[in-house]
Amino acid sequence: MSTQLSIILDCDPGHDDAIAIVVAAAHTNVLGITTVAGNAPLDLTTRNALIMTDLLGLDTPVHSGANRPLVAPPRHAGYVHGASGLDGAALPEPSRRADSDQAIDFIIETCRAHEGVWLVPTGPMTNIALALRAAPDLGGRIAGISLMGGGSFGNRTAAAEFNLWADPEAAAIVFGYGGPLIMSGLDVTHQFQATPERIGSVRAVPGRLAALLADLLTFFTSAYLARNADMRGAAVHDPLAVMVLTHPDLFQREPRHVVIETQGEHTRGMTLIDQRHLIERPARNCDVLTAVDADAAFDVIVQAIASFSRP
Repeated sequence: MSTQLSIILDCDPGHDDAIAIVVAAAHTNVLGITTVAGNAPLDLTTRNALIMTDLLGLDTPVHSGANRPLVAPPRHAGYVHGASGLDGAALPEPSRRADSDQAIDFIIETCRAHEGVWLVPTGPMTNIALALRAAPDLGGRIAGISLMGGGSFGNRTAAAEFNLWADPEAAAIVFGYGGPLIMSGLDVTHQFQATPERIGSVRAVPGRLAALLADLLTFFTSAYLARNADMRGAAVHDPLAVMVLTHPDLFQREPRHVVIETQGEHTRGMTLIDQRHLIERPARNCDVLTAVDADAAFDVIVQAIASFSRP
């Protein structure tokens, strides 16, 4: 674990993004938070990011970015996260506005000023793709990209996970950028559920933040249980993209060649993971997470919440 790791968290809060912000604030040097349309429209995901920085007492800059995918129309996930993107708790109004609406410029300028930054996108990857396209030098300056998305199965369609389904063209740019890439896909995130016992461990932490996050996780889990037949809680996807950097020993991974389908009638947004053993298979471009020590990882979340939760 390193507290010196510098990241830009690109997100669309979102209940699990909110947890990712907490973990990132506790265990990394968050140079900035950039927001994208995804779980909710951009104005709401930006508002939610600002609320989280207030609750954590952070002065981290927040920059809003793309309000729609590169090609597809904007599509959101109110059926999981509610109309606000963070339904389920009585959240305060944000105390400030976003620092700018120029997230792409912020990503480029920050990565040029600080060599070795990790980009951590936990929503549709529109901002990251636009930055890579606008600044071809960026891929050689960053430490890598740790993303939440994809998997060998889908959740928005049979083939596609939501973040990649929402903007497959952006995902294709990110997966093809040529540098270190870590994928926290559904295969690992569905192992990491907000069960009643785990929500109870959050609620047992004293202070306002823990109570609010427990309420949010309760709503999030209710939405999952209403739509899934074989889960005990919501899949808390996004913090894994942070924790694989800060707590890599909690994960198992396999290097694979991964590409994104952008055209298929039934497979648009699909993560095609090459698992063949052929000698002539394409070179591996991605570390695919396959397993997580879920109990230990949730303990990291609870401890991070406790470090910020005050009466």
